[in-house]
Amino acid sequence: MIDLHTHSFFSDGELVPAEHLRRVEVLGYQAIAITDHADSSNMDFIIPRIVQAARDLNAHSQTRLLPGIELTHVPPGLVAELAERARALGAKVVVAHGETVVEPVAPGTNHASLQADIDVLAHPGMISEEDVVLAAERGIFLELSGRKGHSLTNGHVAALALKHGAKLAVNADAHGPGDFLTAQMAELVGRGAGLSASQYEKVRCDMAAFVKGL
Repeated sequence: MIDLHTHSFFSDGELVPAEHLRRVEVLGYQAIAITDHADSSNMDFIIPRIVQAARDLNAHSQTRLLPGIELTHVPPGLVAELAERARALGAKVVVAHGETVVEPVAPGTNHASLQADIDVLAHPGMISEEDVVLAAERGIFLELSGRKGHSLTNGHVAALALKHGAKLAVNADAHGPGDFLTAQMAELVGRGAGLSASQYEKVRCDMAAFVKGL
């Protein structure tokens, strides 16, 4: 199990990184990214703390903690700049908060994010075919979300990703202990979005290859 999109108490999650990591270690995770919500006001506070937590905890855990960030409701014109700043601060996983249908994300966020140095476009909603092609060209993961509301468009995202060869990631968008996906639930998210067993296995392999390359 790998999850590239979760939240700790440094934004709107419930757990300190140590407990966050321990809970998924018990579930058998290989790696998890903590990607707390940020814009220009707080990323310089959050990222160094998650980086430090990863340095301290990874020597003591079978699950690898990946320091990351989720650029959240950032105006499209600022996404690229903040993604670069996040990398400079030490973020290994940069997630962009996509145009979910359950929040008023600015139109154009998906496209701007896919042109920036990000790894995952989270819950991209009714993403356009043009943007799915761009994601495929740039090797950016499109998220199938395990989170209520954001998951409403998983089928749409999966169908276009399969059509155009874009990479998919199944993520919990976990904010608390009850949100972490088991291996069985993660597969249900993928299969429920329309993936076959072999297509879901490719998702798992693509996520593992990404983590291995960090």
